[in-house]
Amino acid sequence: QVQLVESGGGLVQAGGSLRLSCQASGSIFRISRMGWYRQAPGKQRELVAAITSGGITNYADSVKGRFSISRDNAKNTVYLQMNSLKPEDTAVYYCNLRVAVIDYWGQGTQVTVSS
Repeated sequence: QVQLVESGGGLVQAGGSLRLSCQASGSIFRISRMGWYRQAPGKQRELVAAITSGGITNYADSVKGRFSISRDNAKNTVYLQMNSLKPEDTAVYYCNLRVAVIDYWGQGTQVTVSS
């Protein structure tokens, strides 16, 4: 069983930065695709950024140039560096681990950006 523990959310002013972390238990981290999703009130969950086991990244258009995803396989941890935050980035952010066709999710961490 895989467990994902997120940290790093909080309240920040527009233009500020936050760094989210997600640590995974188990031994499949290094072969998994890792992703960050977010869900704002009244909206569907959306992909923010993802990184493959080989380090290939992709980003939602709305965060390109502002957010950066990275991973440390030695620590079983994936990071999301968020810069130039905007009020519209306010959401619950979820860590996702995908291996084959199986998805695991973290509990979510709140990010609130004030204007």
